[in-house]
Amino acid sequence: MDNWLTNARDAVADAAGVERTRLDLAAADEITILDLARIAAHDSGERTNAPLLCYLVGQATAGGASLESVADAVRRSSS
Repeated sequence: MDNWLTNARDAVADAAGVERTRLDLAAADEITILDLARIAAHDSGERTNAPLLCYLVGQATAGGASLESVADAVRRSSS
């Protein structure tokens, strides 16, 4: 993660009362999330859908779903 994102991660973790390392992003996850944001913005024609979709994906994965299964569902829905 770059410096800005690391600082944002730390602020989010501190506000949520969770360990900062719990919010670390693996390189593969970064690529997947950025791809989902691209799909949302491109396929819908609305850039604002990118962060909203990423929020929904975050909620789903926080509930126990795997990022890959959620990403696959998004990719299938946009085909």
